[in-house]
Amino acid sequence: MSRQICLALVLGWGVHATHAQGLVAVTEKDFLSDLPVVLSVSRLPQRLDETPGAVTVLDRNMIRLSGARDVADLLLLVPGFQSSTAFEGDAPQASYHGGFSAYSGRIQVLVDGRSAYSPYLFGSVAYGLQTVAIADIERIEVLRGSNSASYGARAFLGVINIVTRDPADTQGLRASVSAGQNGVRDVQASLGWGQDSASYRLSADRRGDDGLKGSNGHNRISRVNLRADLRPMAGDELQVRAGGLVIDSGVGFAGNVDQPLHDRSFDSSYLQIDWKRNLGADADLALSYAHTAEVFKDSFFFGLPAPFNGITINFGGRASGDTLSLQHTLRTNADVRLVWGAELRREEVVSRPLYNTDAPQQTQFTRLFGNLEWHPLRDVVFNAGGLLEHSSKSGNSFAPRVMVNWHMAEGQTVRVGASKAYRPPSTFESSSDLRYQANGVLLQISSLSRGNAQPESVVAREIGYLGEFPRQGLSLDVRLFHEQVGGFIRRTAYLLPAGTQLFRNSAGGSQTFDYVNAEDFAIRGLEYQLKWRPWSGAQLIFNQAWINFGSSDVGAMLAAPKLASTVMWTQKLPRGIDLSLIHHDRGLATLQGANVQSTTRRTDLRLALPLRFGSRRGEVAMVVQNLGAPYQDFRSNLLFERRAFVTLQLDN
Repeated sequence: MSRQICLALVLGWGVHATHAQGLVAVTEKDFLSDLPVVLSVSRLPQRLDETPGAVTVLDRNMIRLSGARDVADLLLLVPGFQSSTAFEGDAPQASYHGGFSAYSGRIQVLVDGRSAYSPYLFGSVAYGLQTVAIADIERIEVLRGSNSASYGARAFLGVINIVTRDPADTQGLRASVSAGQNGVRDVQASLGWGQDSASYRLSADRRGDDGLKGSNGHNRISRVNLRADLRPMAGDELQVRAGGLVIDSGVGFAGNVDQPLHDRSFDSSYLQIDWKRNLGADADLALSYAHTAEVFKDSFFFGLPAPFNGITINFGGRASGDTLSLQHTLRTNADVRLVWGAELRREEVVSRPLYNTDAPQQTQFTRLFGNLEWHPLRDVVFNAGGLLEHSSKSGNSFAPRVMVNWHMAEGQTVRVGASKAYRPPSTFESSSDLRYQANGVLLQISSLSRGNAQPESVVAREIGYLGEFPRQGLSLDVRLFHEQVGGFIRRTAYLLPAGTQLFRNSAGGSQTFDYVNAEDFAIRGLEYQLKWRPWSGAQLIFNQAWINFGSSDVGAMLAAPKLASTVMWTQKLPRGIDLSLIHHDRGLATLQGANVQSTTRRTDLRLALPLRFGSRRGEVAMVVQNLGAPYQDFRSNLLFERRAFVTLQLDN
């Protein structure tokens, strides 16, 4: 890793020396900037140094300079995160402090505050990460740590809030097209119109490539999204969002009877309505409703000897979710702010193949939440809050959080606190009944849950530091954590009574799988991110995460690499040219789709030239992903090879 850092520094200094006359001299103004305000930690808008947790913000410029094609890839820039580009599990996905399975069900993804967590199967955030195109994103706020205190069961090990661009900032026509190796074919277009009282944006895009080497490839993501921001009267704001997503992917492997080559599709749609009323200088009221619907199609033919000949294996079904929330924010005096509210959420999954019934599998959540921000002293911020949740399947739980932020000096903040979070079993973990039949004969019961799994818990303790050194062009974000996981849910085999199935083992019983609470273990570590602007137009971002799992299970011990590092170097060259270089170095870890350990080293390069055609602006960019050797992704037989593509973007 040290060699890559040195290479980036040498490259940057060389560019600086060669083009000194074309670069603007550095001034103090280049480094003096306000800290960003984040929205998704306590449900209160707070400065980064006053939030009750460690937050990484990926702003619009950083997103553009990264050259990433989706959010899952972007999250590699966040300390403690790992991601996969594979479509074999469901879609490109990300996890924080451990990819414990082929699905990522222990973090919450929000899109403009709406939960994009898929309740289907094991639960997953992969589809939610694909909700909107990169071009429509203003910023991504990533809370590194549990946040059930604000968002309930799904926010077990982190929250990703994707904030889309304001339609008022995207007026006119915008289009882009990308093409290159590995079948990369991306197109995107958006149209914005309106005025101060009402502004709109309609966007559509398609992202496609041939996937990883060794995969069935031909992956296509098609999206359409509409956002309308309305101000019907003074003090009122109404936002309406609607959209749809279709993911078509090729999965399976040639010659594999259990996973033959076939196509799979996922369709989803959503409607979100947010109303906010200003109740004065110190209070407001917000009401929100969101509906999502999903359809999953995945089936293939499985050959069997006579007299059965074969059966069609089907994992398809549908799911939906509805959420209604009311939130009141107020300031009681100069030192105290408070947010409190309630939320009702209903999730429904229907799948005869997975549950052996056409009856809906329903779960209702009732939530009461609140957070108090108090400034007892000028340099001290105290956050205390929690969420009381009732689940129709797992009962009551309470997720509290307490955090103290001390501004010990100008630009220097120390944060100390603790929180508790819960994750109830997913619908499949609690109610699975996956069986195969042919000609009316029961062949096998693959998964049969006995309903004994209780919610997982995590108690997270952390010490953080946020330092801003504007005169040196430096900022530092550090998080030291101890996350004690209790009742971790694992898949375990057990024997059904003899005669239950046609296929039995030597003991006369039949093996099937259930989900149970297994061990307790701790996740300990340190993660940090350093940002440095050595001169005008240049920036170095370096982050590392040390993670240690105190688990007796080998797979869990390597659920995340013990050491992972990322360095990103960006340089503004003469004539407005942007140069970006990113290197990821991740130690040995278990691949999310298989119990196989692998390391990851990847270097990406982006070079972009601004364009201007009269009043129109644009950019042409060349991106090369993975300049080095191919690396294993998701499974040992899937490789991420070098891919280069060119993107042309035009704005009206």
